[in-house]
Amino acid sequence: MSGRVSLIGAGPGNPELLTLLAQRRLAEADVIVYDRLVNPALLAPYAAEKIDVGKLPHHHKVSQYQINDMLVELAQSGKRVARLKAGDPYVFGRGGEEGQYLKQHHVAFEVVPGLTSAIAGLAAAGIPITHRDYASSFHVITGHRKAEGKELDWANIAHQEGTSCS
Repeated sequence: MSGRVSLIGAGPGNPELLTLLAQRRLAEADVIVYDRLVNPALLAPYAAEKIDVGKLPHHHKVSQYQINDMLVELAQSGKRVARLKAGDPYVFGRGGEEGQYLKQHHVAFEVVPGLTSAIAGLAAAGIPITHRDYASSFHVITGHRKAEGKELDWANIAHQEGTSCS
């Protein structure tokens, strides 16, 4: 029997901002594999086994390769796995890498989007990310790259019009 993996976005942390589908998948899960930035209050209502795979800058107690393998092994053992990530799993959340790995290993998965903090954080503070008079675009930029020592092109980024989020 094969299980499935749901790559779930937890949103910006407020449990009331979880989507209905995210709540349903968490309630159905046998195992919740979650990141460090997930609000613990989001986990409390669910009875599933919980596995913390959170990373700190320059300290990964569980490597991304181990997480990928764990998701495959859990699903192949018939488990319903909720992979819970802060924000949206496909916005700097490594959800794309995890989905690609699951697909390569023929594991059924779905993506349950979440509100990305790049937009929700500004909205919660009353700051529009776009405004017809001031910002006709927005750019979401990571603060670091996977390749060590390879810097972002900050001069180019500084000259972009619109709102920049990182």
